[in-house]
Amino acid sequence: MSSDHKKHIDAVTGVATTGHEWDGVRELNMPLPRWWLWIFYATIIWSIGYWIVYPAWPLVTTHTSGVFNWNARQAIIDDMATLKAQRAVMTDRIAAAPLEDILSDSQMLSFARAQGRAAFADNCAPCHGAGGGGMRGYPNLVDDDWLWGGKLQDIALTLRHGIRSTDDKGRMGVMPAFGRDKILERPDILAVADYVRSLSTLSVTKGADLARGKKVFAENCAACHGENAKGNREIGAPDLTDQIWLFGSGRDVIVEGIINGRGSVMPAWGGRLDDTTIKSLAVYVHTLGGGQK
Repeated sequence: MSSDHKKHIDAVTGVATTGHEWDGVRELNMPLPRWWLWIFYATIIWSIGYWIVYPAWPLVTTHTSGVFNWNARQAIIDDMATLKAQRAVMTDRIAAAPLEDILSDSQMLSFARAQGRAAFADNCAPCHGAGGGGMRGYPNLVDDDWLWGGKLQDIALTLRHGIRSTDDKGRMGVMPAFGRDKILERPDILAVADYVRSLSTLSVTKGADLARGKKVFAENCAACHGENAKGNREIGAPDLTDQIWLFGSGRDVIVEGIINGRGSVMPAWGGRLDDTTIKSLAVYVHTLGGGQK
């Protein structure tokens, strides 16, 4: 490349070019803005200081601790300890109080609901929804329809030991797989599905044999759901007459449930949350709108 080309001065800006040219377009030899350079140098100095005062460099089995000897994990531990100390008075009161006494004490109730709301958002909302409204397969905690009972003690027991969980004290009721295990033939399954829908005043298939369905129900389903199909909270058998359906009320959905059974699982929170938090959660869920006395 010739020296004349390197020394070319742009006619418009009066600035020398770098000598690079693409399709007749020349690159101006413009220096970086001074303010940008000073900021760049400052970041270099800042990074060196950061390496000195904070943990930064990995070693064989550990890392440099820095002059400040600070780390995020310990900061969180310290913050949690401070928060626990601030809450100690109320948490100790709740830990010592029976569940019913928490409801009758406005101060404890307010604290328990606040603590329960936070625990619910962290642990329960992914299944039951942010407001406890539930979704298909996950119970609505706002209404007054409870599979295992809606009293404070019932809710606390369910929270502590779970449903069909690994806890030996958990709720263990399971609906058999009548079709998969060859307990019922398909015509009986279809008939009892129509009969069950009729109990909730839902429409049934034209020509459905409700008499046959009633007989199948009495022989196979009444033992858990009751002769009047009102359910049994001792084993978590739902009321089939109240038009509230956990998995949906469509005929195909009911048939599928009869064929394969039902047995959803709720974790046992007793091994994950402390007793005070479980009490607060029970109070919070109980006060969502469907709690029973």
